[in-house]
Amino acid sequence: MRQPVEGRAASRLHKPFLLYGVLCFCFGVCMYLAGVLLVFPRYLLQQHALLDPVAEALVWYSGLPILTGITLALFDLLVLLKYKKPDVAVRFEPVRRRRVTVALTAYDDENSIGGAVADFLNHPLVERVIVVSNNSRDRTAVFAQNAGALVFDELEPGYGRCVFRCLSEAVKFTDTDFVVLCEGDSTFRAYDIEKLLAYAPHADIVNGTRTVEPLRQYITQLSTFIYYGNLFVGKLLEAKHLGRGTITDVGTTYKLCRRDALIGLLDTLNPAVNLEFNAHFLDRALARGLVLLECPITFHQRVGVSKGGNVNNWRGFTVGSRMIVGLLFDWRRTA
Repeated sequence: MRQPVEGRAASRLHKPFLLYGVLCFCFGVCMYLAGVLLVFPRYLLQQHALLDPVAEALVWYSGLPILTGITLALFDLLVLLKYKKPDVAVRFEPVRRRRVTVALTAYDDENSIGGAVADFLNHPLVERVIVVSNNSRDRTAVFAQNAGALVFDELEPGYGRCVFRCLSEAVKFTDTDFVVLCEGDSTFRAYDIEKLLAYAPHADIVNGTRTVEPLRQYITQLSTFIYYGNLFVGKLLEAKHLGRGTITDVGTTYKLCRRDALIGLLDTLNPAVNLEFNAHFLDRALARGLVLLECPITFHQRVGVSKGGNVNNWRGFTVGSRMIVGLLFDWRRTA
């Protein structure tokens, strides 16, 4: 087994050069395209004296971030990857107790929460369902309790606080070794728990991915823009933790976690991170050395109105941008 590199050398080795490289490359391409597109105002408005130098500078100098990005990416992939990728055997820890505790986030989901709770409670591997209502203004808590869930009300607003409360309550139950995090809007189904558990022997966290087309319903709140935005940010997260995982969906809220791994991870999470919390969760898990796998899951049209990052493409763009800022600055500028 390779010996770990100590001190400052180790710190340099684990700099996410591929992440920086990809972003530099994208910035350079945007500069180039901006310079090219200036052809329209230049000729339509006849502003050659003003805009020609700007367009020329953008096109010429775009090569600097593009070349820098390619250099950083190649350095990480060709030189540092062999030091970053863990030199360990494929993990296999058999699942001894397959029953799970399910924790559902909810905010003004009275139209969907009862059906979602019933779906999970009827699954033979589910021991209990927890619902955390994020100070809902409707009868979400009442309907969840009537359906058989253990209900908690998180008064502090914010998706991150709701998820953190879900996980914190779920790990208190010692009769289940796994916690399943999901939403109460009926976009996910209980039958996918079987698939998540199939990956459990190999991982600490099994993250559901909505990127497999045949498993996505035709109409969902995951627009084409948000779909590829999730994929792009997922690959940035993968680049940051090069050699540690394959990530295609950072926005999914359906995941299975080993309880013992989750207990230690909770101390590193910041509940103040809002709609970007799922990316924050995965980033912190990988930084802690946990094993992360993805599992294809089904994705359905939600019941009710979306209140999260999928409201529209602009909301998705802002959430994705904040995710990228969080990945670059260790989430200090997003909470």
